[in-house]
Amino acid sequence: MARRVDSRPRHQQVAADLRAQIMSGVLPAGAQLPSTSQLAEQYGCAPATIQGAMKLLKDERFLEGQPGKGVFVRQRQPFTVTATAYKAPASGGYSYDLLHVSETEPPADVAQALALGEGERCVERHRLLLHAGDPIELSWSYYPLAIVAGSPLAGRAKVKGGAPKVLADLGFPQRAFVDRISVRQPRTEEVVMLDLPADVPVIRQFRVIHSDDERPVEASILIKGGHLFEVLYQQPAHPAMLSP
Repeated sequence: MARRVDSRPRHQQVAADLRAQIMSGVLPAGAQLPSTSQLAEQYGCAPATIQGAMKLLKDERFLEGQPGKGVFVRQRQPFTVTATAYKAPASGGYSYDLLHVSETEPPADVAQALALGEGERCVERHRLLLHAGDPIELSWSYYPLAIVAGSPLAGRAKVKGGAPKVLADLGFPQRAFVDRISVRQPRTEEVVMLDLPADVPVIRQFRVIHSDDERPVEASILIKGGHLFEVLYQQPAHPAMLSP
């Protein structure tokens, strides 16, 4: 079988190689990169190609230039986002901007995940998650209207304690969740709201939360920039540890 040829521009290929070295720790935080001429010789390309690769990685905040000193690997390592259903707001930590709340007919994949019948509607809550003021994640969370009508989740205000508390109060405690992870190019809203550099893909988590008897009570689409963030999963000792 014929193998695909890497048809990307040479500066993108060089940037990809350096990016992989940074993410794996081969080039650790704070390390100084070789000079442009040294990298050009190493990669067998023109200095302008190296400069193009450096620009990409600076835009993505993998590298930072220090005038008179050189180019260095960022001190900040990939920000690890723990795969939990709710992140409690805290000063200097996580915070949420509630972008909108509406009653809507959900997308097909959400309707299927929530086992909704034809014409059944959901409450959609659209939020921006930040950490220390920096945007991390855009989310769209859907709750069956039959469950949450009249509850704080159907209101147009932030919910103290988050959705897990409201669902538990309604008799639907969170028992487990399942994530499907994929990668795609961002939509315009995602580029703008997450402050993404050009050509950076996003991580898409499709999360379904189950209550007792494996009843699905929430489905969420979670979008993160693929350049600075990683998602951490830990296996609990018992499924009950996932409940609030």
